[in-house]
Amino acid sequence: MNDTLLAVGLCLASAVAYAAGAVAQERLARAGVARTAGALLGSGVWWWSAGLNAGAALLHAAALRYGPLTLVQPLGALTLVAAVPLGARRAGRRVAAGEWRGTLATVAGLGLLLLPASGPAPDDTLTLAEALVVSGATIALILLLTAARDPGAGLRHATASGLASAVASALTQTVAVAGGRGGPLLSFRVVAVALLVVVFAVGGMLLSQRAYRGGGLGAPLAVVNLANPLAAAAIGAVLLGERLQGGPAGLVLAAAGALVAARGVVLLTRAPAGAAPTPTSRIPAAAAELAVPGGRLPA
Repeated sequence: MNDTLLAVGLCLASAVAYAAGAVAQERLARAGVARTAGALLGSGVWWWSAGLNAGAALLHAAALRYGPLTLVQPLGALTLVAAVPLGARRAGRRVAAGEWRGTLATVAGLGLLLLPASGPAPDDTLTLAEALVVSGATIALILLLTAARDPGAGLRHATASGLASAVASALTQTVAVAGGRGGPLLSFRVVAVALLVVVFAVGGMLLSQRAYRGGGLGAPLAVVNLANPLAAAAIGAVLLGERLQGGPAGLVLAAAGALVAARGVVLLTRAPAGAAPTPTSRIPAAAAELAVPGGRLPA
């Protein structure tokens, strides 16, 4: 099978799993369960969302084995396509017109970014020094984004989550490609980078949980899906030698896509974070009623 098609298929499966996990996380945040770490760890729904995110991350890692960062990361926008209507359905309401417009604009913009991004399967990887520098700079930026507490903190946490996820993907690609070359899988570099992957993957999930607390689902998830591919593209271009296809025309197309996607995010921030559910609405069993203690959320 063509490497690009395989990468796209794995991305599709990953996006669906990420969407289901995001909806569960947002419902926890709105129910007030996400206020403390103890409450999260005692919630069956949180473990359900963590499992979905872990499965999605594995599928994403497999996609990064066959496609470049500039191709794989924009496909994360498909998470938004699935999550917004799924989240509305979980809340017992219809998707607002503004949410549809924002979702479509964000996805269309990221699609324009995707067109010049297709390229050969990745071959270059980050050195240990590069991985440490990228990790340190990202951690510093995340701390800066999350330091202040004000009405815009939710979207800043979402931006930080996107950055963390992008770095986790770049590091994951290094592990996947380096480990797939037939070299020593447990070399010091691979093990060290794999540990950094865990740090950024878990950090990204916790940051998104904080973002959903005050910003609903659509806007924070859109920001995550915008910051993620842009940061990944920067890493791919600067450190991995990945380039957009099509020369100047490709750059213009990518710039137009970024503007359209940004407009979509603005529309989602203006859309209602959540409408009041109908009297008969409830969280369906698939997302909120688990066969474990603590698996239910308050109505």
